[in-house]
Amino acid sequence: QVQLVESGGGLVQAGGSLRLSCAASGFIFSISPMKWYRQRPGQERILVASIDPTRRTHYLDSVKDRFRIDRNNVDSIVYLTMNDLKPEDEAVYYCSAHAKLSEWGDADQYWGRGTQVTVSS
Repeated sequence: QVQLVESGGGLVQAGGSLRLSCAASGFIFSISPMKWYRQRPGQERILVASIDPTRRTHYLDSVKDRFRIDRNNVDSIVYLTMNDLKPEDEAVYYCSAHAKLSEWGDADQYWGRGTQVTVSS
């Protein structure tokens, strides 16, 4: 079955850095678009970054100069490297896959359980 397991969250001071990891299994990772979302209490879940199978990336404007998404297709891991963290970055971060189970089949969206990022000022 499709599994997405986030790790790397924790407490960091404003201005610091964290790298989140998402270990993926149960689908053809290399042809599946991958995304990171975040959700703050009482707010909607928003897309932070995405990376497609050709490694094209898109970012939320507020993180564009500070965050980087990348993927390791050998180990089936997608990363979110977060630099210069700000209090407004504090959220639960979720890994999501538009998971391809076959080369030509449709992709369904799956979610990890999330990892908490706390930023102290």
